[in-house]
Amino acid sequence: MAADLTMNTQTLSTPRPAGVHPVGVSNEEFRAAMSRLAAGVVLVTAHEPPLDPDDPNAPGGEDVGMTATAFLSVSLDPPLVMVSLREGSRMDDLLAEQPLWAVSVLSESQRHVAGRFAMKGRISDRLLFDDIPYVRGDTSGAPLVGGALATLECRTEQTVTAGDHTLVIGRVLTAELPSADGGPLMYFKGRYRQLG
Repeated sequence: MAADLTMNTQTLSTPRPAGVHPVGVSNEEFRAAMSRLAAGVVLVTAHEPPLDPDDPNAPGGEDVGMTATAFLSVSLDPPLVMVSLREGSRMDDLLAEQPLWAVSVLSESQRHVAGRFAMKGRISDRLLFDDIPYVRGDTSGAPLVGGALATLECRTEQTVTAGDHTLVIGRVLTAELPSADGGPLMYFKGRYRQLG
């Protein structure tokens, strides 16, 4: 019995290579399996408040945006949605302080918008919004992308830490259908695709 315990302790203390878990699948296996799950593509946006709202000379706040495929409806009554954010990302940090945010459900013709806001090492968000048509949400103050199939304005109700992500559950404050043209933009096998 003591020998078995010693052997198990040694096995547990042996360092594992990155991406290999003690129980379950490797990061690569998990990514490959999840790439077979088709998902809709949304742009999550929020307006960063000014650094000092009482000082008219202080720098103003910026619009922030990020592409997400981990977005879903949670409840009809009350109307709740959820988005998954990479822990420590700019959007995760912003929504920890700013409870109001918005979602634009992207159409199949908005692949360029999705790609732009999904870039790693990208330029400032202010420049990313420069040539994209949008209106500012009356409730959230966040950009709502022109040509989106649907737009939602939300207020954070709850956050849950889940591994290396934060699940943000928001109450839907407004929901509109600005564009009836085209189908949804989908993400499948690591690429943006059209339905059908």
